[in-house]
Amino acid sequence: MRVLGIDPGLRNLGWGVIEVDGSRLRHVGNGICHSVGTELATRLLSLHEQLTEVLQRFSPDIAAVEKTFVNKDAVGTLKLGQARGIALLVPAQFGLEIGEYAPNSVKKTVVGVGHADKNQIAHMVKMQLPGVQLAGPDAADALAIAICHAHHQSHNRMKVRA
Repeated sequence: MRVLGIDPGLRNLGWGVIEVDGSRLRHVGNGICHSVGTELATRLLSLHEQLTEVLQRFSPDIAAVEKTFVNKDAVGTLKLGQARGIALLVPAQFGLEIGEYAPNSVKKTVVGVGHADKNQIAHMVKMQLPGVQLAGPDAADALAIAICHAHHQSHNRMKVRA
């Protein structure tokens, strides 16, 4: 099973693809979609086009997206929500099932604690995907989201069989 993880962002949208075979995880690819332009609509379109290319290139079976958190800046939260809409829309256009995870849930699954920092996340992603070359912190977060989804999918399959 090939899992796409997406870390939504209006400037930088991280993505990571892993393959899952039982309990084995293998890195397939990771990167960052950088929005282009100054107008919001143009930036969202550029993210849509770049993420579409990722799905066409890697053909994932399922996807996972980090949930938006609310912060002090309402305008920033709204813009992040719009980028998250692109992160949900593109996999849906490819007919993929999409899991959604809170940031603390991803951190707890991958690192073991819900308030891990970006360095801890990158370190644990590298531990679980030996040899991976991370495109940046947003790509590391996206791979962590994919790993989280793979673990939750595995856990849910075991519950169904029991």
